[in-house]
Amino acid sequence: MILIAAIVIGALLGWRRAAALGGAVRDRIQYAAAFAIGFAILGLFATILIERLL
Repeated sequence: MILIAAIVIGALLGWRRAAALGGAVRDRIQYAAAFAIGFAILGLFATILIERLL
């Protein structure tokens, strides 16, 4: 569940960041994908850490 939330939040933050920088739609998609991948990796590690501790 953390992983899915991290992907969605990352994509939204990436889209907003590109929009703030004045990027075109393709730039926004690229930022959204890159942020989603980055947040997914962090979410995966968080999920593994929580599962190992419990």
